[in-house]
Amino acid sequence: MKRAKIILFGLLVSCSAAFGAFAQASNIVKKDLSQTEIDRIVKTFTANEAAFRNALTTYVFSRSASIQTVGMGGQISGTYRRDSYLNLTEGGKRIEKIVFAPISTLKEITISANDLDNLSGVDQFAINPAVASQYNFTYLGKEKIDELDLYVFDVALKVAPDPKKVKEHFFSGRIWVDDRDLMIVKTRGKAVPEQKDERFPVVETWRENVDGKYWFPSLASSDDELVFDNGNAVKLKMRVKYNNYAIGKSEVRILDDEEEVKDEPKPSPTPTPKKP
Repeated sequence: MKRAKIILFGLLVSCSAAFGAFAQASNIVKKDLSQTEIDRIVKTFTANEAAFRNALTTYVFSRSASIQTVGMGGQISGTYRRDSYLNLTEGGKRIEKIVFAPISTLKEITISANDLDNLSGVDQFAINPAVASQYNFTYLGKEKIDELDLYVFDVALKVAPDPKKVKEHFFSGRIWVDDRDLMIVKTRGKAVPEQKDERFPVVETWRENVDGKYWFPSLASSDDELVFDNGNAVKLKMRVKYNNYAIGKSEVRILDDEEEVKDEPKPSPTPTPKKP
């Protein structure tokens, strides 16, 4: 079978059918907000996203990625593993130090280093603030997760992109926003548009509080089935962990070569300290 290309981390194939694909059991409680208040919330969390993206360029961190295909009977049929330390040069350029990367045994799909840098077709963050005006944010209500009270929004492009004309990828799915400091702490969605031989999985990303002010990715996971135009279907299991966030250039932290990336409990979001 021809190996299909998959750029991991992403968005959506059909904006109109997007949210049905992302539906899952939840405890969302409908609480009405005025359109003025909704607009204020959206404006604030998109501004925070811009600040987070900028701040991340000054941080070093570890990333451990495992992507597996699942065959008949639930058996793992192939594995891609890449553990890295994302460091900075003296000039502030991002460099990757690979600390563990055995030969891939994937047969049905191909993965590249660029795919990991562009998780789900977008990147570690879901929404690029520069194109926020191209999205519709539909307020659904509020949901409590651990100690956080969160606003929940469905997100989709106002105009479905033409895959033949648009090279960029966009987010489509659902986001959870802390109601106190208006920061995105969780996302679940995929990338659009997709090409004939390119599919994106639905990815759920949890964030953690770093240095009391930033919400950076902690765990991105996906258990999805990718169906291609030729009828081929590939079951995919992905886990990407981010940790050891620190400001500035740092010594490389070597990971344990024997460590396996398995099903991880979802990290509990750490509330941002209350502002004085």
